[in-house]
Amino acid sequence: MNTQLIWLRNDLRLADQPAVRGAAAGGPVAFVYVLDDETAGQWAMGAAQRWWLHHSLTALGADIAARGGRLILRRGRADTQVIEVATALRSAVHAIDHPEPWAKAAQQAVAAAGPTQIHDGAFLARPDSVRAGGGGRYRIFTPFWQRLQEQMPPPRPLGVPDMTFADTAAIASDDLDAWDLLPAAPDWSGGFDEWQPGEAGASARLRAFAAKAAGYDTARNFPSDAGTSKLSPHLALGEISPAAAWHAMSDAAGAKAQPWLRQLGWRDFSGNIIEQSPDFGDVPGREPFLRFAHRDDPEGLRAWQKGLTGYPIVDAGMRQLWHSGWMHNRVRMITASFLTKHLLIDWRHGERWFWDTLVDADYGNNACGWQWVMGSGTDSSPFPRIFAPIGQSEKFDAARYIRRWVPELATLPDAAIHAPFDNALLALGAGVRLGRDYPLPIVDHAFARARALAAFEATRAG
Repeated sequence: MNTQLIWLRNDLRLADQPAVRGAAAGGPVAFVYVLDDETAGQWAMGAAQRWWLHHSLTALGADIAARGGRLILRRGRADTQVIEVATALRSAVHAIDHPEPWAKAAQQAVAAAGPTQIHDGAFLARPDSVRAGGGGRYRIFTPFWQRLQEQMPPPRPLGVPDMTFADTAAIASDDLDAWDLLPAAPDWSGGFDEWQPGEAGASARLRAFAAKAAGYDTARNFPSDAGTSKLSPHLALGEISPAAAWHAMSDAAGAKAQPWLRQLGWRDFSGNIIEQSPDFGDVPGREPFLRFAHRDDPEGLRAWQKGLTGYPIVDAGMRQLWHSGWMHNRVRMITASFLTKHLLIDWRHGERWFWDTLVDADYGNNACGWQWVMGSGTDSSPFPRIFAPIGQSEKFDAARYIRRWVPELATLPDAAIHAPFDNALLALGAGVRLGRDYPLPIVDHAFARARALAAFEATRAG
């Protein structure tokens, strides 16, 4: 048995891909990707990321074909499909370890059926290798990050290995177009043209950001500026390795890369958390929040989803998300705080909306991010830290950002655009009719803050 089957999941690359390298050293290789909506259940890939997946698989399939190979596509339970292909090829299986509970279950089933080698490669370091002195695992980021840095830097990234390819002509493969991953009726992806899914796109994005990585710590909080890397969707589907990202930024910015590398470390921390708490996407990490009194507010939820809350910075973020499949990280925190604290809507509604609309949807990052804002995570912002949308918008100079994503306010001067409802005369003078051209706030900030704090105190009191 010298044929080696490379089972691809959220690791859609050939360079610095340990499963590819391990398989290539063992004999002729074959590649398989399985679209598994069954094992993941409610966490099946969302609509925006399916758009990305279509283009990423197209690019990867072309790269493999250019080298003389073939990407086999299957749909169904991942374990069933991988075992079927491996049996037909009489092959061993190579895969990268992933922390999501459904991914763990699938790889355990495949490993039980035949020769399987699970490789590290989804993170800077294997999450369970970052441990406290007594051997326990971390649930707070800062000590996790401090210990992780003892293993850094990661090994230098390796290129694409030389490969010979197994004969897979007799193995059935799906037609990618038949998976209907792209939206059609209607096609809401018109704003996604800024993205270039695939390994080449990831490398281009990496090079572009490396040139300005030294300024990240200053620029990252200002949504009007292009101060963030936008590498997150490429990392989410593994089109570039974390090690490659680490070294590119370190080489380009030296010590000034540290704030960005810390964000890469948070990704490792999220993987570490969901390995310990596989249900973290559904269950609060802090016991008191199991009894938090969320409000049932369908109209408020819809207004938030559509960017019609009457708070310009919130609405700009939600519209950017719908249009482009991505949202600036500072604005993600503002919008999440608004939903969970101004409206007291269950954080899981927001988490699932992001899961469906983000091209960079990641189970660990998404769950940890929402629980951080809610205050319910193992490591989180205190609940009483309630983002003031107007103050945040003014502090981080979001006027140009708002004008782009909320064009009905584009004529407003900076003095009025952050809170047009507090500047009605300026708005009217600029031709903006509040309540008609742009909605009035769906909730008063002072009232919402007091209500949220009261709900938190009731939760603490039990």
